[in-house]
Order: sequence, then C-alpha cells, then structure tokens
Amino acid sequence: MVDDAPTPPEATPDEVVSLPKAIGALFADLPGLLTDRVHLLALELRRASAALGQMVALGLLAAILFATAWITLWVGLAAAFLAVGLAWPWIVLLVLFVNLAAAVWAMLRVKALAPLLALPATLRRLSDSDAFERHEESDTSHG
Repeated sequence: MVDDAPTPPEATPDEVVSLPKAIGALFADLPGLLTDRVHLLALELRRASAALGQMVALGLLAAILFATAWITLWVGLAAAFLAVGLAWPWIVLLVLFVNLAAAVWAMLRVKALAPLLALPATLRRLSDSDAFERHEESDTSHG
C-alpha cells in the first residue's frame, strides 16, 4: 500500500534549463508587482488622508459641542446654587476651582503620556543591534 504512491518523474534537461528562464520571468514581472503595490498604497493613502480630514473636522465639532454642554452644565449648576441661597462670588470660585483642577489633571496626564510619542520601544529595538544575539544566548543558556 505504501508503495502505491507514484514516484515523481525525474527532471528533464529542458526543465533544468527552464529554471533560469523562470527566474528571469519572475524578475521581469517584479516591476509590475511593485507598481501595483505602490499604486494600491497611493490610493489607500489618499483615502486615509480624506478620512483623517473628516476625523479632524468631526473632532472639532465634537469639541465645540462638548464645550457648549460644559458651559450649559455650569450655568445650570450656578442657577441651582443661586436658588439655594449661595452668593455669586462663591459660585464663581467653585466653578473656577473645579475647572482649574480638571485642567491641571489633564495637563499632568498629557505630561505623563508625552514620552510615549518618542516611540521608546521601537527606538530601543532599532538602536540595540546586538539584542538578537543576546536573546539567542539567553535562550541557549536556559534550554
């Protein structure tokens, strides 16, 4: 049963000679393949830039609407505090304190996130040329 499988035919001299032709044909097709990929990249970049423009515009619109809602919230809270008898100066101080505290928190968060913009892991990986050899050494010493 195992011997029932047909054995592959041996390569004829024409097939051996055709290998360089096949490689040549592959190299001849290579510019077309690259051109197609570059064209696809250009089309996708155009679509991505249009999407980015829409995202920025919608983000700006959302920020304006959020700011309007935030102001409306504080006007409502100020009216409620006035209704319970709190004086205007205290209301203004409360609104100022809450907004400044939120702004300080946001700035501290931005400051904490800023180092990530430098792509630290990628820079370490790209600048550490012997990392692969050290990784191989650690694998052989543990295994």
